[in-house]
Amino acid sequence: MGGGIVGLAVAREALIRQPGLSVLLLEAEDLLAGHQSSHNSGVIHAGIYYKPGSLKAKLCREGSQLLYETCAELGVPTDRIGKLIVATSADELPALDRLEQRAQANGILVDRLEPAGLRELEPYAGGIAALHSPDTGIVDYGLLCKELAGDLRARGGVVVTGCAAERISNSADGAIVHHRQGETRAGAVIACAGLQSDRLAEASGESADPRIVPFRGAYFELRRPELVRGLIYPVPDPSLPFLGVHLTRRIGGDVVVGPTAIPALARGNYRPAAVNLADAASTLAWPGSYRMAWRWRKHARRELGWALSARSYAKEAKRLVPQLKPDDLEPSFAGLRAQAVDRSGELADDFVFSGHGRVLQLRNAPSPAATASLAIARYCCDRLGAIPAGEPSTSPAA
Repeated sequence: MGGGIVGLAVAREALIRQPGLSVLLLEAEDLLAGHQSSHNSGVIHAGIYYKPGSLKAKLCREGSQLLYETCAELGVPTDRIGKLIVATSADELPALDRLEQRAQANGILVDRLEPAGLRELEPYAGGIAALHSPDTGIVDYGLLCKELAGDLRARGGVVVTGCAAERISNSADGAIVHHRQGETRAGAVIACAGLQSDRLAEASGESADPRIVPFRGAYFELRRPELVRGLIYPVPDPSLPFLGVHLTRRIGGDVVVGPTAIPALARGNYRPAAVNLADAASTLAWPGSYRMAWRWRKHARRELGWALSARSYAKEAKRLVPQLKPDDLEPSFAGLRAQAVDRSGELADDFVFSGHGRVLQLRNAPSPAATASLAIARYCCDRLGAIPAGEPSTSPAA
């Protein structure tokens, strides 16, 4: 369940493991990959940032290699364009050192660069030191989803859109999905519901904790893309949950700057001031939302200012690319990050799964989930083991 990149990867993996298996993919929207999978910067992450031993670290590293291999197989262009993580002042050097150590602990290749080496790769970048990740790349995830869906159908999988799942229940021989067109019995169910994952889990008898608190991330397009050859990132602030302002060349040659990060009051609407009453109530009724807001209160005004002003955002990006001018950025697209927040206000720092019996639900899968999607698919299928053969009963109409 779920027709984003993770759901597509899981369904395809099930058929790769058990050819001839009957696999049904349900998607609530009228099109596949309509949310996080197509509203992102298109980065293939190497796995530098994540806590050693975590699922994010393991599955991002494995998923990155699988992604390059699968894209080559399906004819989807990729580019190992490389990423620089740039320290712009001496007080950022200790954090850069720690990040280098974390990359090494995760088995990720990085090169330490001094200013001359930094500017050999990115002539317009500022900074006094950097880490270079040669295996970080870019891809059009929307195109990849299209090709995954085509390959899934070619292997015999059935895709049904416009069919939202309402809840899942276990049965003696598998599980039952209750959806808008009735119900479907299956040998096993894997739910990758993204922005709706908490609601589906709770309706299915799982804990309400954690809850999805969506963040809207706005991107700006760089009017002078020649200033950036690859990807330029700041040294992340360890006190903040997101990576900060960064510049990303995309597979089509354009360069985007962003994203911003402010809580959203609508889970499926990308307009800046969009409000959905049910979505807003879900966020505002969750105790963790207030505790999270209090914890990050000092940064909220800054983030809001960046989201509302391209000139303000350009000023921050200028730290990384000093030649960038205040009018070099123009508003571009936005994305919604499905971020799980627990009752104490902590943001879930890893992929989170729940479920029992023949049901597995993915509760938290923000970045690097797209990079890790093929490895997440293997992980899910490993957890459920061999799936009983047979046709799902009362399949919804395609």
